[in-house]
Amino acid sequence: MSNTILVVTDNIPSQINGVNTTYKNIEPYAYRDGYSVVYIDPREFPHIDCPGYPEVKLSWAWSIGKKIEKIQPDYIHIQTEGPLGLGARLYCNKHNLKYNTSYHTKFPEFLKKLYNIPECLTYAYVRWFHKDSSKILTTTQTMVKELIAHKFTADIESWTRGVDRTNLKPSIKHIAHKDKPTVLYAGRVSKEKGLEDLCKLQHHYNIEIVGDGPFKQYLHATYKDVTFLGYQSGEELANSYTRADVFAFPSRTDTFGIVIIEALSCGTPVAGYPVPGPIDILEQGVNGFMYTDLKHAIDMCVELDRKKVQKSSLQWTWLNCWNVFRDNLIKCI
Repeated sequence: MSNTILVVTDNIPSQINGVNTTYKNIEPYAYRDGYSVVYIDPREFPHIDCPGYPEVKLSWAWSIGKKIEKIQPDYIHIQTEGPLGLGARLYCNKHNLKYNTSYHTKFPEFLKKLYNIPECLTYAYVRWFHKDSSKILTTTQTMVKELIAHKFTADIESWTRGVDRTNLKPSIKHIAHKDKPTVLYAGRVSKEKGLEDLCKLQHHYNIEIVGDGPFKQYLHATYKDVTFLGYQSGEELANSYTRADVFAFPSRTDTFGIVIIEALSCGTPVAGYPVPGPIDILEQGVNGFMYTDLKHAIDMCVELDRKKVQKSSLQWTWLNCWNVFRDNLIKCI
């Protein structure tokens, strides 16, 4: 019996982001349970860099139907709302194929921040994009409520995330920096992540930023006391989490934030704003703090018990993430 899952994505697999991390980590569980996972992604099509955001690829999806027919999948999951996702949606609807979708990114807020596109226009598009989905998977129960409030009509399910504790193992122990705490951020270095809120605190903390992106050059030139560490993974990243006194997550546009639970797994408390993502993961006063004043949240985090922080992360597993994904697959025909 075949169990082929086709994932249609506008992400190139080499990109380092939360979306790619999610699918990479559930694949081993899919194979274990007798499923094969295949992708249609921008590498198979003519594509260009998105203006002002080169990590995002805009593809010409003209032949996507032929590729779907060649794969003959049992399940179709449309991961993103970009050109390839749109092409797959149109093909499936035309040929009466069922599919499910996922809502990973708050694109209306994202595009408003980057390009000043009115949110009402983008919400009209994403609402239409997902309306025929058999099931929308989104990151948290808060995001389920948000999508319902924005009048999404398809069935919506909250979809957990996990931590790869096999590769994310620190080889050092935390030593507190009492006089000037070390505050870490890890992730894409882009405007919508709210990083300038953190960098403005450079005289209060030793701020370290792991990752790269289109906003790095500006931040590096503007905030001379901030340390940029580039991309990290595995033990190196785990050591950066462990070395930090606090992990800061200043984004207001993410729907989850895998880096939050990665930091928690290394015992590092997390400071953020009370927005989707942090409010679904953090326990106020146990593994982090959320305030509209980011500095206050960071200062409060410094005193938290790192053993309790680490223990709080154990609920987040990629096995649970796969189980939700598998249980919400919809047969194409």
